[in-house]
Amino acid sequence: MAQAVPPGEPAPLRGRRPAQGDAVVDRAFTILGAFDPTHRVLSLAELTRRTGMPRSTTLRLARKLVGTGALERRDDGRYAIGLRLLEIASLALRGHGLRAVAMPFMEDLFHITRQHVLLAVRDGDEALLVERLSAHDADPVLYRVGGRMPLHSTGAGLVLLAGAPPAEQERILQGISARPAGAQAPDLTELRRTLADVRRGGFATVTLGTPWPRISVAAPLLGPGDTLCGALSVVLPSGTVDHRAMTPAVRTCARAISRELSSGPREDAPDHERR
Repeated sequence: MAQAVPPGEPAPLRGRRPAQGDAVVDRAFTILGAFDPTHRVLSLAELTRRTGMPRSTTLRLARKLVGTGALERRDDGRYAIGLRLLEIASLALRGHGLRAVAMPFMEDLFHITRQHVLLAVRDGDEALLVERLSAHDADPVLYRVGGRMPLHSTGAGLVLLAGAPPAEQERILQGISARPAGAQAPDLTELRRTLADVRRGGFATVTLGTPWPRISVAAPLLGPGDTLCGALSVVLPSGTVDHRAMTPAVRTCARAISRELSSGPREDAPDHERR
């Protein structure tokens, strides 16, 4: 016999499980987020430990992700990121769309500098590296394609932070100042002055001391309506190249990319209109 529903309580759903779409998506991304540059291949036990989820849940979701191609299961039973994610990621307009426009100009700048040429976009409170061209004999840099960079202490990051909406910029600055005890926080007054200089001058220059002395010169990439689309930067060994001579080259290259972005087809245009 069915139990009476107390007054004011909704009637229970019959024959249907509660919607769990958001939770499932969150857990799936938790599994994908367990991989990083130093953990490209993970066993089920490692996935379970790194995600903090029950083993049965991890196994069930990992199998589903293998079925969709988001993960690949190797012969030894371990898991790796699947090519399906690369296929989907290639459709990102702010990433690969910008990269397609910028690459010819980046190659020109690379031949001039013979060091590192970086292309980045802002993603939340960080800069995301979309592309990097590096000479074989260039000093190593810390950031990889798909990796993240701080906004307040890198050339590309400063350009992106300087062009952020005022409210967003202030929120990010307050977040930087509220770092945990022991972390070195920048002087916000000086940082605001630097951001004003970047907006006024149209470029940023940063001296990087870790892990060795380097100079980063960056300039903004602007699209239709002068909207900030990304940042272009070069990273040079300190003392070996006059970075002041590089600033006009970086700005000229950034302007050329900006012209292409402003005159190109709409992002939502059909493929035949893009050709």
